[in-house]
Amino acid sequence: MPVDSNLCGTLERPSQFSSALRSAEMQMNHRPKRGNAENRLFNGDSESNYARDEQSEDAMFTAANSHFKKHSEEQENGQGSSDVTLEDMYNNNYEFEDDEDDDSDWEPSFQAQNVLEIAKWFCVNCTIDNFATSVHCEFCGEHRQSGIIKYGFLASAFSAEEGLTVSEADATVRLKGIVADSQTAIGFDERMLLHEEVEAKTRPHSERPDRLRAIAASLAATGIFPGRCSPILAREITREELQMVHSLKNIDAVELTSHLYSSYFTPDTYANQYSACAARLAAGLCFDLATSIYSGSAKNGFALIRPPGHHACVKQAMGFCLHNNAAIAASAAQRAGAKKVLIIDWDVHHGNGTQEIFEKNKSVLYVSLHRHEGGRFYPGTGAADEVGTMDAEGYCVNIPWSCGGVGDNDYIFAFQQVVMPIASEFDPDFTIISAGFDAARGDPLGCCDVTPTGYAQMTQMCSALSGGKLLVILEGGYNLRSISSSATAVVKVLLGDGPEHDADQVIPTKAGLRTVLEVLQIQMKYWPSLEPKYLKLESECGCSTLQDRTELLLKRKRRCSMGPTWWKWGRRRWLYRIWCKNFSLNHFKGYN
Repeated sequence: MPVDSNLCGTLERPSQFSSALRSAEMQMNHRPKRGNAENRLFNGDSESNYARDEQSEDAMFTAANSHFKKHSEEQENGQGSSDVTLEDMYNNNYEFEDDEDDDSDWEPSFQAQNVLEIAKWFCVNCTIDNFATSVHCEFCGEHRQSGIIKYGFLASAFSAEEGLTVSEADATVRLKGIVADSQTAIGFDERMLLHEEVEAKTRPHSERPDRLRAIAASLAATGIFPGRCSPILAREITREELQMVHSLKNIDAVELTSHLYSSYFTPDTYANQYSACAARLAAGLCFDLATSIYSGSAKNGFALIRPPGHHACVKQAMGFCLHNNAAIAASAAQRAGAKKVLIIDWDVHHGNGTQEIFEKNKSVLYVSLHRHEGGRFYPGTGAADEVGTMDAEGYCVNIPWSCGGVGDNDYIFAFQQVVMPIASEFDPDFTIISAGFDAARGDPLGCCDVTPTGYAQMTQMCSALSGGKLLVILEGGYNLRSISSSATAVVKVLLGDGPEHDADQVIPTKAGLRTVLEVLQIQMKYWPSLEPKYLKLESECGCSTLQDRTELLLKRKRRCSMGPTWWKWGRRRWLYRIWCKNFSLNHFKGYN
């Protein structure tokens, strides 16, 4: 996909790589398509339980589309024939296996599997497929011809490209606030847009260049960048700097992709010939931002980068991630003199790579808030009892949500009760946020409910740590409207425009409260400041929580005591009636 400079607002392309970028764009547009069987890379089978190989499904959709089109043309011309139907193709030529362990992370979980649908257009905002008769996306409501990429979240969601939803006067006021020597630095380079999936799939990949375009357009439209933030010159990280975090196996595997037209580390983690350069640029920006912020050259910073990084392990790339940008930034800060580094990861997926890298290192505290659902949510790691190993026990803090739909109150409550008390006791010299925005409202993968205000409030709380030395690094987030509005809200906090937070209004859900209590009970062994909070919450909420659990167990006991429901209609229906009658009588006597 060519890089359109108009989509990045007023961002200017640095002269040192503009000609190379234009050449790369021409190659991507005109190079011939090739098969990819010889170009696939797999780093072992560690992700085989969570990612599905979609080759057979893609082949079925492609063939079905082709035959359906041909068949329709024949019918229109009166030639017609129904020798081979879609059902025939399905029954005779394609076989599907029901793999209970598959988890294609970039496909929304709500979509039915193995259902033939002829997609007419894909939503530019969330990539969900829609039929030609619909004008607005059935999932997110975005207009089919939305200007989200050109104007960011300020574009109208309900009409075609018509400009901004804010008044021209308001925009002028914002632009008057430009400060050329801002202490907030932003790392961005257009060459990272060249990292994209080359293979044609049943739907566009969620981790796509438009993610950066939408955020850059939002920052430009609001006069934040370029304008109020200072840019940092991009460079590719060196092999020696990468070896501070990754093994040669990871470094060489990523580098190898620069010689391949299309390659895959896992079924959902792609690369093309420009991906290695994009990954090194992203890592290099994080390295230099961390060094600049810790040394005082910048007050704080935002790394507007891709590919993301927190799933990348010591030896392997996975989960859309090639190099672990947050881990590299932490190592850079320590090289610059930081003794203790805090990493807060609020991406909706657990950062298994970051945890693996630092699980034996007590100089780095890793805190993650993520959907877990008993290990059923990708990548399956991050249970509350994963606390680090060896001498670093307690330096890994996981806050695993038990369900989707988690919103602002649960996140802020967890920050107040767990994250900030531990962070204050740890007293870091440098703070990093792995800022995935896939827990945002409207995200097709996260299916949670955090708003831009919620992200701004969490960022403001983090700004009080480390003397304000804070680096925010972009991770996931796959709804363009959500990710661009949330990222803009976070950068505003870095600039000092953050909202005030009313702590008295935070009331978590029951599920969120249970998660926080579970984490407190585990982590107070390592962090004494948590014990008073745990005892207070238990005294205030423990009785009701225990009552809920007791009632649930009682209902299950009643259900089991009554025998199978199908006994009502079988030969044993008489036994079912006697059993229910006796149980009801005994139950009644027991309560009197």
